Amino acid sequence: MNKEEKKKLRNIILDKRNSIDNYIKEGMDRELFNNLINLDLFKKAKSIFIYLSFGSEIDTRPIIDIALEDGKEVYIPKVYKSNKDMKAIRLNSYDNLEENSMGILEPKDDSSFIAKENIDLIIVPGAVFDIHGNRIGYGGGYYDRFLADIKEKRNKVVLAYDLQVVDFIEVEEHDIKMDYIITNSRINKIY
Repeated sequence: MNKEEKKKLRNIILDKRNSIDNYIKEGMDRELFNNLINLDLFKKAKSIFIYLSFGSEIDTRPIIDIALEDGKEVYIPKVYKSNKDMKAIRLNSYDNLEENSMGILEPKDDSSFIAKENIDLIIVPGAVFDIHGNRIGYGGGYYDRFLADIKEKRNKVVLAYDLQVVDFIEVEEHDIKMDYIITNSRINKIY
């Protein structure tokens, strides 16, 4: 699958995701939330790396809130465009966030970060996923680079609506496979 084909598939799926009625989306988000919090990996995790949802993505705030209530350490991404890097920064308060150049909320400072090897659960965003754990992100490559040297850990989870999951995505060498796909109707353990 070349870049143009990936881009076309990404746009088709994102158009579908963007057109979900808000009332229906809220119900699917609740189903996803319940599927995730009942997963042993979530229950046992002491530290979680999770994105702050943007646009039509699954609403991650309820997940973050329950993780914090449970005493888990919650980390969110901070992107460094200059070197195409990303760090996991501890979230202590929603008040310590600002919009980055892409309009996505991230921590104002990066003084409280965790080594990615020490994260128990990593929740990864994306546009399209297949039943084998492959993903098409948003085109920046940040998560593939972030996960590259810890890809053997079995802690990578994607949250997706059923309409985002296809049978097969042709992958490239640098693409990182996910370990779980959680949708509003099912949990797929990949490995």
